[in-house]
Amino acid sequence: MAVGVAIQAADRHYNGGITVFVLLSCMIAASGGIIFGYDVGVSGGVTSMDPFLQKFFPGVYRNMKQDKRISNYCKFDSQLLTTFTSSLYISGLISSFFAATVTRKYGRRRSIIIGGLSYMLGAAIGGAALNIYMLILGRLLLGVGLGFTNQSVPLYLSEMAPSKYRGAFNVAFQICVSIGYNSATLINYGTVKIRGGWGWRVSLAMAGVPAVILAFGALFVPETPNSLIEQSEDLHDKAKKVLQKIRGTEEVDEEFNDLIEASYASKSIKHPFKNLFQRKYRPQLVMSVMIPFFQQMTGINVIAFYAPILFLTIGSGESVSLLAATLTGIVGSTFTVITVILVDRLGRRPLFHVGGIQMVVCQALVGVVMVAKLADHGTMEKGYGITVLILTCVYIAGFGLSWGPLGWVVTSEIFPLEIRSAAQSIVVAVSLSMTFVVAQGFLAMLCHFKSGLFFFFASWVFTMSMFVYFLLPETKGIPIEKMDKIWREHFFWKRVIGNSQFPEDSKIQAA
Repeated sequence: MAVGVAIQAADRHYNGGITVFVLLSCMIAASGGIIFGYDVGVSGGVTSMDPFLQKFFPGVYRNMKQDKRISNYCKFDSQLLTTFTSSLYISGLISSFFAATVTRKYGRRRSIIIGGLSYMLGAAIGGAALNIYMLILGRLLLGVGLGFTNQSVPLYLSEMAPSKYRGAFNVAFQICVSIGYNSATLINYGTVKIRGGWGWRVSLAMAGVPAVILAFGALFVPETPNSLIEQSEDLHDKAKKVLQKIRGTEEVDEEFNDLIEASYASKSIKHPFKNLFQRKYRPQLVMSVMIPFFQQMTGINVIAFYAPILFLTIGSGESVSLLAATLTGIVGSTFTVITVILVDRLGRRPLFHVGGIQMVVCQALVGVVMVAKLADHGTMEKGYGITVLILTCVYIAGFGLSWGPLGWVVTSEIFPLEIRSAAQSIVVAVSLSMTFVVAQGFLAMLCHFKSGLFFFFASWVFTMSMFVYFLLPETKGIPIEKMDKIWREHFFWKRVIGNSQFPEDSKIQAA
């Protein structure tokens, strides 16, 4: 049963609406975000647990508990510790390039299944780890799953969703990331209390639960019509039937014809990575690099990876620091859900602007409090610690309204089919490489920059807000196969691509 909606955009009339079938399919696919969020949240939690540090990182444990000469900002400065966290992302970076080929040639669904199976294996090895080598091997396998799912899930959601509601569907991925993160922090809060010191094993192994849902659930969801058409002309009839089923109507000729048209253009592209550098794709190339770069430079992973460690640094106890991390996660989830309601009503740009202002102000104020009230030794007064927590929550609310979900929404909807997998692999690669850099460098930067680190990230948020204001056009309500229109009408990008690259009837041309 469909919610009757007629979609009108770019001189095309797309019939259909949101069906139960497409909702269930997208819910299963979006669960890939749960594992991503869980892996981000669990690492910061277990690295604040004494038994985990004693077993795998005894040097950090000694610094934290025994050596009073070390600065508050430097107690956790360990390259081995950050390698545990960041190995996930370097593995995801490498696997994302293989995932691009699989996603393009064999479909989004198969890529999702491969990712789910890799997550399952990584969670099992991590939970059973006997030494640091097993621990990092588990993280590397989780990274393979991350590379495949972050490549395929945003594309799957964009291609299955009606264009009018595409933003809300893509925000579902970020909601699932938030659900995973919150689940990890809650589980960490519970497992830290387990007597015997093996609670960290439960935390790491529980990543296998959503992995099972993703891998086996994906066996029962359909491939996207776009992908079926792209794979073979023999699958065109099947693609049309799938499109009719997910739209809840037999009248899908206009949309189906656009998909066929885009597919012919796609098949004429023999080297999508090379063609991505053509002049007419210059805006998409810039966005595929800058949006994921900026998303990581918001400083959100400072909070996501190391929130418990950060709150330990300012003087909170082990359980209190985990509880504070849980609170920040709940705030982020709440505002991500609000984004689902607003993204297709207000558009992408207004949310970027509001969220950007919140983040700049809060990062700067946290830096001011840290400068004034946290010295190299001793702890922060309770009242100021609460102030830092409140500012952190407001900052995360801004991220949940803007760069968190919209960083994935925009990059999953702006690429034409002929370069979509290649461009998405660049998005994933940049995102994971920057995540690796931030994760690997944060604790050392905290040690050397101290409170200045928060001013560093605030300046980046200001820069990216200006980038969005001047260079990112609004994408609300525009069918994904007609997205070239926004660049041809933009005051800056139309000079870059040149009007001669596209005919007036908006048909996508082969390279």
